[in-house]
Amino acid sequence: MTGDQQSVGWVAEALRVHEQQTAEEEAGHSHRGSPQPMPGTVREELVLERIDRARRSRPRVKEERITMAHGAGGKATQTLIEAIFLDEFRNPLLEPLEDAARLQISGARLALTTDSYVVSPLFFPGGDIGDLAVNGTVNDLATSGAVPLFLSAGFILEEGFGVADLTRIVRSMRAAAEAAGVRVVTGDTKVVERGKADGCYINTAGVGAIEHDLDLGVANARPGDAIIVSGPIGDHGVTIMLARGELDIEADVVSDTAPLSGLVASLLAAAPGVRALRDATRGGVATILNEIAVVDGDSADRALAALRAHPLGGQAAIIGHVTADPPGIVQLKTAFGGSRIVDLLVGDPLPRIC
Repeated sequence: MTGDQQSVGWVAEALRVHEQQTAEEEAGHSHRGSPQPMPGTVREELVLERIDRARRSRPRVKEERITMAHGAGGKATQTLIEAIFLDEFRNPLLEPLEDAARLQISGARLALTTDSYVVSPLFFPGGDIGDLAVNGTVNDLATSGAVPLFLSAGFILEEGFGVADLTRIVRSMRAAAEAAGVRVVTGDTKVVERGKADGCYINTAGVGAIEHDLDLGVANARPGDAIIVSGPIGDHGVTIMLARGELDIEADVVSDTAPLSGLVASLLAAAPGVRALRDATRGGVATILNEIAVVDGDSADRALAALRAHPLGGQAAIIGHVTADPPGIVQLKTAFGGSRIVDLLVGDPLPRIC
């Protein structure tokens, strides 16, 4: 068995055990694990009701000042976006809160996205802030179903930042853009006083062309849809954590930053039943699952085969399915046979990975 097969084999086995245990529970058999609200019990109903009530309440930022958690991509970020930005900028193009906005201009369908990069350290095994900025924006366009075409590049530089480091970053961006088949066509540069930034921050915006009729979006998820990841999760975050040198740990791990537009194109060509795509970054897979990323269950095998056939998707795996009940809740089947509710990321466990 190859390394790739071993890495995805545990997923298939976990799902098989999960389905077997689910069948046993439905047949009235008990299961092992830590105490959890049993299906249909008063305790479970109270837990689900409390979660539903919290989610239906109007988002409100309780803090008087911005914290690092507001930028971590989890629950605090979602509250900040919905309570302040979405509330003030609300319009039909923004409300879906997808990775990119889908626009129609003179009959042409376009995707537009923007992102800012403040990763620390700027250089890490497998990449740097430059190729990360290009790949991140390209991938946001790709997951909207668009062919990435053009990028902007805005730099905020700290006084005293090394010209050699800036040159290295820009060359990395150029190489990444060439690999992704996009061009940087406009940009901006600002310099702030020493101590007012962390060397270099980059903002990129991207434009892509949507050349199909698929309506991709998390709102399209249906019970029975398969949830697929294109590869291992956490490699980039672990790489950044180790690169900071704050932990006395050595590991042979590198960032998996890469342009995924080709991978997505292969997926959409092989499995037109894809309903939604998301680029799991700061908030992680847990947050994305709470937003739902799925493919039609009938197309799952074709989708998985298409991903594994691509060089960047060799370790793709089906990690779960959408269920009708309980609504809006992500549940994780544990190794002990119990289940856990998986909520959005809370707090700021690993700051500034992008």
